[in-house]
Amino acid sequence: MKDPVALYVHLPFCELKCAYCDFNSYAGLEGLMGPYVEAVAAEARLWSALLGRPPVTTLFCGGGTPSLLPLPSLERLLAALRDAFPFQPDCETTVEANPGTVDARYLKGIAALGVNRLSLGVQSFHDDELRALDRLHTAQEAEEAYGWARRAGFASINLDLIYGLPAQPLARWQATLERAIALGPDHLSLYALTVEEGTKLAYQVARGLVPPPDDDAQAEMLEWSLERMAAAGYEHYEISNWARPGHRCRHNLAYWQCRPYLGLGAGAHSCLPWGDGWCRFWDVASPRRYIEAVAEACRAGPLADGLPDALAALPQVAGREVVGLEGAMSEFLLMGLRLRDGVSLAEFRRRFGRELLDTFAGPLAELSELGLVEVRGGRLRLTRRGLFLANEVFVRLL
Repeated sequence: MKDPVALYVHLPFCELKCAYCDFNSYAGLEGLMGPYVEAVAAEARLWSALLGRPPVTTLFCGGGTPSLLPLPSLERLLAALRDAFPFQPDCETTVEANPGTVDARYLKGIAALGVNRLSLGVQSFHDDELRALDRLHTAQEAEEAYGWARRAGFASINLDLIYGLPAQPLARWQATLERAIALGPDHLSLYALTVEEGTKLAYQVARGLVPPPDDDAQAEMLEWSLERMAAAGYEHYEISNWARPGHRCRHNLAYWQCRPYLGLGAGAHSCLPWGDGWCRFWDVASPRRYIEAVAEACRAGPLADGLPDALAALPQVAGREVVGLEGAMSEFLLMGLRLRDGVSLAEFRRRFGRELLDTFAGPLAELSELGLVEVRGGRLRLTRRGLFLANEVFVRLL
């Protein structure tokens, strides 16, 4: 495989599962950290050999709470990844961290390891909201972590925030965002709270313990945020993401632009070229089983050439989904419409040999008449109204 890849590593360790979180994460498994890092290193070597050492454009260590990993373990992990794959000189290397799990020494340490982008899971600057979300840090600890990160010298720092909490007044969200803007981060991710099946929050909502998120309130918060973030000099480049010039998250852009990515670790997802489309596949979710399965794969010896045979032979791969031409075109359109730049008509033609506006003529005509999409400068994009009704747009295009 000659195409460069975006590399994702999943670190599923947490101190406590947050009320809203449906990610593959676990509390109380600290004893597995060492064997888990070695398993990820081994899986990296397996895929490097199979794919012919493709260059890595971005690395994202997500979780879970990657900052729970001790510095020597993180150093071992990064060294193993760089040994397995050639990292491009300008590789964007992100580590997620939670305030309360880091100090100045730790952040200086990971910056010294070549991590150039830090993503801090702040979520709110109100302590009562943080407690309701089962976050273990305080607003003050979030500010301290940001200050340490800035002094550690990261090239780019992101803050994650959540709006539209149960019964949250607009003024409370405004106060959180104002406090975040005042810190001066390079990037802000603003997510509307959603109730995911199987979470503590879903249990609470189903039993009437807390009210569900209010769609109208969330829309009002988003509308205010659009104006405030623009006034603060941030570029709105994706539905939930804003950046200073030059600080867009290149790793996430690989997802939204349907470029190849490889996921390592328990529950990690990958998407690689396959025929006229691509193949998505994912590793087993259990960290214990993942460690065992990678060991089995290593004992089995060299893999057969070709992605189909490899996926069948690797015991850590839990499943796969092949996406043909029609599905690939739909996904390219839906993911691209998340970007405020929209979808390039020329790029669609280059990748698929078809005209986007002809391929989706029926639904696009209807969406255009409703004022939800527009073509401007050779790109199809959501209008401002379409931004607020993005889910309806996506459903109509499926």
